[in-house]
Amino acid sequence: MNFHRITVDPNLCTGKPCIRGLRFPVSRVLGLLASGETKESILKAYPYLEAEDIDESLRFAACLAEDETVELAV
Repeated sequence: MNFHRITVDPNLCTGKPCIRGLRFPVSRVLGLLASGETKESILKAYPYLEAEDIDESLRFAACLAEDETVELAV
């Protein structure tokens, strides 16, 4: 899967995946969504983000989840 809106630069946010070279990590977008924020509220709070940034962040997370094996405590 290709991601055009997510960049990784070792000199930016310690190499974490970010939105379009901004100092805005994908993990922050995902955290906001996980805490109950809506796409609309995120876009209002961060006007430099675009709806496509949020959509691609979700696709990126889904792609990582497919590749990862996670052991759950029983």
